[in-house]
Formats: sequence, C-alpha cells, structure tokens
Amino acid sequence: MKKLFISFIVCFLFTSVYSLDASKVASGSIVNTWTWEKSVGGNDNPYVATPKSIGFTKKIIFTSNGRIITYKNNVEIRNSAYQVEKGIGFSDQSQHDLISFEGKTYVIENLDNQNLTIVSNDQDGARTIFKR
Repeated sequence: MKKLFISFIVCFLFTSVYSLDASKVASGSIVNTWTWEKSVGGNDNPYVATPKSIGFTKKIIFTSNGRIITYKNNVEIRNSAYQVEKGIGFSDQSQHDLISFEGKTYVIENLDNQNLTIVSNDQDGARTIFKR
C-alpha cells in the first residue's frame, strides 16, 4: 500500500510539472522583439509578402505585462493588449495555443528561441513568420 501511495504521488508530481511547464513555455517565450520575415496567404488568397516586396519593415514587441507594440519602419504605429490562451484551431478543430490582439485571433503554429509563426484562426489561414 505504501508503494502504491508513493507511486501515485510521484506520478502526480510529474504530470503537474509537465502541465505547468508547457503553459509557461507557450506564454513566457513569446515575450520578446520579433521582426517580420514573411506573410503567406491562405487557400482562398495565395500570396507571399516580404519586407522587400511590400516596401516596409515591421517589428512587434510582446511585453511581459500583456501589451503588443507594433512598429512600421521603426516608427511605433500601435500599442494594444494581447492575450495567450488555449483554444480550438479553425483548420483542424484541435486544441492549440492561441494569441489574440488587435481584434484578431491567431494559432501559434511555431514558437522557439528564434522563430514565431502565427496563423489566422479563420477560414483564410494566412500565415505570418517572425524572427528574433
């Protein structure tokens, strides 16, 4: 009985630590400065836009206090709130990390130390790629 109880406690601790760690990575690592690399349109509107093709640079900063600051050619053009939460993706009806800002919601498709890819959580599914 004692071994069963200890096994239960150990199992509970590992599953709790994993859940906390997964949510921390998703919301904590987005806080940084991101430079726009490319946007790719969805199925109904296939296009590719880059700073060179569109004629301007774009940079966004996610702050730790829930703000996103957007720069166009190094001039601040927007400062608004953002929110990261779990939710259902439009394209696959699966659970994902979602980020909402400026009245739109995106699926966080890729987030690591150097890359951020967000996809519009709607039928268009346009993809935007940022680098640190």
